[in-house]
Amino acid sequence: MPTPADEPPPLDIRRQVEVLNRHGVQFLVVGGANVVAQGASHLTTDLDVLPVSDADNLARLGSAMEELGARLRVEGLSDEEAKALPVQLRDGRVFRSAEITNWRTDAGDLDVMLSMPDRDGARHPYEHFVARAVRGVADDEPVQLANLADVIASKEHADRDKDRKALPGLRLLLARKDAAQPEGLVGRDDN
Repeated sequence: MPTPADEPPPLDIRRQVEVLNRHGVQFLVVGGANVVAQGASHLTTDLDVLPVSDADNLARLGSAMEELGARLRVEGLSDEEAKALPVQLRDGRVFRSAEITNWRTDAGDLDVMLSMPDRDGARHPYEHFVARAVRGVADDEPVQLANLADVIASKEHADRDKDRKALPGLRLLLARKDAAQPEGLVGRDDN
């Protein structure tokens, strides 16, 4: 049972994104924060990002995460125990240790994904999704959002209970967005 000290700090997506942007990190917002930014009435408990995975960008990500007070989120460890882990963020190599790393920051939880699955489970990096990304705003901070269709496909593959519950509303949102886009511009939002 988590203690109050192990509860995450309140999620402050604006601060997280502002720090990532200020450090020059190239990334897409994926997951729950993405669908909220695209108009879904969906609650999210963390920010999920898909960064460019080259060494320079991951080093910038490491510096940003250091500024955010990031520590690994490890099941079975208290936040204090996780803070004591010898994790080196500055060079960004830690992000290559797994496809997904889960972090607690002073601005709430943040997950870093090196790839995102498509509907069939094939995992793809940032470069696969960026051409279909849309510009958006997450809590008043400019971001690039993975295309809603790509996020839906990822959730279909994950097939978690929370994803199955969210999918009908997300498909409806996508249909409305597609219907509102002029021919030839589906998938781009240049507002």
